[in-house]
Amino acid sequence: MILKEEKLTLNGHEIFLRSAKPEDAPMLKDYLKIVSGETRFLSKEADEVNITEEQEAAFIEKMNRPRNMLIIAFVDGEYAGNCSFDVQGESRRNAHRADFGIALFQKFTGIGLGRILMEKALNRAKELGYTQMELTVVSGNERAQKLYKSLGFEEYGRLPNANKYDDGTFSDDIFMVKKL
Repeated sequence: MILKEEKLTLNGHEIFLRSAKPEDAPMLKDYLKIVSGETRFLSKEADEVNITEEQEAAFIEKMNRPRNMLIIAFVDGEYAGNCSFDVQGESRRNAHRADFGIALFQKFTGIGLGRILMEKALNRAKELGYTQMELTVVSGNERAQKLYKSLGFEEYGRLPNANKYDDGTFSDDIFMVKKL
């Protein structure tokens, strides 16, 4: 689904939101590598991000289909991050479920941008007929968990030691769901 371009002000910052375009692929590819190195809370280490610009462009096109969405955000003209959702399966039995993801450059966390992106995505998903939004958050990411809970997500399970880090430590995956 294509999001109409939107400008708003947040804590003195100019925010610009829009759907990603295939020509954004180089920027999004670089972003993914950098943001993966900024935090332990994403699914890969920075050196594991090996997608091509063509693969990223194909992902963007997939996310612009009618039941998917990829919102990119700019703060004061600088790319800040994105959020997305897509259908959780290929069957009619799963068509009511959407899978959500979000990541921001660390310097743009804590200003309320994540909440704005999530609210926008949750509203769009509901408009599209989804009745359930699902996400996975890494244990230890208390800020994200607090945000998700404040938006109505509830924990429904954990996968212990789902993530093993290079230093030998582990973290759990926490599964959360929100009824729309």
